[in-house]
This record gives sequence, C-alpha cells and structure tokens, in this order.
Amino acid sequence: MEKTRYSDEELAEFRALITEKLEVATEQYNEIMDTMAKRNDNGIDDTLPTYHTLEEGSCTQTLEEQMVMAQRLQKFITGLKAALVRIDNKTYGICRVTKKLIPKERLRAVPHATLSIEAKLQQGK
Repeated sequence: MEKTRYSDEELAEFRALITEKLEVATEQYNEIMDTMAKRNDNGIDDTLPTYHTLEEGSCTQTLEEQMVMAQRLQKFITGLKAALVRIDNKTYGICRVTKKLIPKERLRAVPHATLSIEAKLQQGK
C-alpha cells in the first residue's frame, strides 16, 4: 500500500530542517535590508569632495543587486513559511498536481517544494 502522507516523525524532521533554513534566510534578509538602509543614512559618503560619477554608478549597481537578493530571499522565506503551514495541516510533501508524495530527497534539497519532479517537468512542457 502506497503512503498518502508523511508520518508525524517525518514531518517533525522536515519542520526542523525548514525552521533552520528559515532562520538563516531571515538573518540574511535582515542583513541586506540593514545594509540598504545604511546607504541612505546621509552619512559623510555623499559629502566627500572626491565623490565621482563612476563610484555613484557602482553604488547604484550594488544597491540593485542587493534589492534582487532581498526579493529572492523574501520569496524563499514566504515559501518556507507556507511549508510550515502545510506541515501543521499534515499536507506537507504532497504534490499539488499528482497528489503523490514528493520524494524525501527532493524535499531535503528544496524544502518548500509543492511539485514532484514529474509534475515540474510536465509544467515546463
């Protein structure tokens, strides 16, 4: 008989993994946001007489890169939080398309996954 959901022990294992990843991602997100906020703190950087246009462009590029990283982390954090909700509902690890269990190996690699590899490949076609 094929399993239809992960056991409470398996869900607890996934919860620990997700919680750890969530803490790390949240810390990274907060660091990026703090860094971006300090760029606009009106310190002495904008009053230096040697401030060049080239440097300004570099700062803008770095800020844009940080914004992209922050957006990716925010999406990852949202996915991890949704995975915790699915654990609470005991629906974690069930593919949205096939309704079969997503293999543990995939969930360990991508803990917020909602699609099996099979469904993901079908989606790409």
